[in-house]
Amino acid sequence: MKSSILIALLTASAFLFGQKKPSEYFTNPKTKVLVVGTFHLDYPNQDAHKTEKKDQIDVLEPKRAAEITEIVNYIKKFKPTKIAIEAHPDWNANDKLKEYKEGKLRDQRDERYQFAMRLANELNLPELFSIDARSVLDDYLEMFGKKDSLYFENLLKDYDFLNDDATSKQYNIFIKNTEPKNFRTLLDMFKYMNSKEYHQYEYGAYLTGDFKLREHDGADLLALYWYNRNLRMFRKIQEIPTTSEDRLLVIAGNGHASVFRQLFTFSPEYDYVEFSTLDQKK
Repeated sequence: MKSSILIALLTASAFLFGQKKPSEYFTNPKTKVLVVGTFHLDYPNQDAHKTEKKDQIDVLEPKRAAEITEIVNYIKKFKPTKIAIEAHPDWNANDKLKEYKEGKLRDQRDERYQFAMRLANELNLPELFSIDARSVLDDYLEMFGKKDSLYFENLLKDYDFLNDDATSKQYNIFIKNTEPKNFRTLLDMFKYMNSKEYHQYEYGAYLTGDFKLREHDGADLLALYWYNRNLRMFRKIQEIPTTSEDRLLVIAGNGHASVFRQLFTFSPEYDYVEFSTLDQKK
């Protein structure tokens, strides 16, 4: 009896130790991707966190413009061949890119001009890929009308990102202390805000505050709105034709970047490149 158990254990051990790693089953070439999470350089202040006027910076001011150049040159180390941006198709990115290449629109503060179009121009890339998307909640509200649906009216009640619980207060301090004024240069800030640890806590913000609204209204809204929007954006990225030779650059608000980190690192089709590793490249 004991010998039978021993043989079974040895057989199981041989099987387990002889098994391939999960990654060894997925040998198709992957596309390298660099996600650059950014704050919105023109301060539209449409996010939950609003930057006060006194704390806003002007990226056209000579000192800050030089720092933008430093970030652009840093990103160039990745050698992107395709660039995706947080924009809807009706923003007409490629019409604007054409104008930019003609020397126009250089005074626009938006990161899509300051980073994406500048990089596309300097690297002689022919187009930009617009990946922003509406959420399924946006679609439903437009289709049925918020005021015409008691379900959505009740679901959205008090969903305003204004919370005074202990964790939300910590997040307010965290975000306030990671504004540009608290860094030596913008590149230092971008390295910090694109780190794995920063993205971990930024992602965690979505799991606090209004996420706990009632029994599961907050969880449903996160799935229907924010997470769904990012999944749709990721799906648009998948539609960009790439090969293993391509190097895909994604430029988006850092809230998106924290979700993209999860999606790209879990995807068997992409090789996620850490922003900080560009320091190691010439």
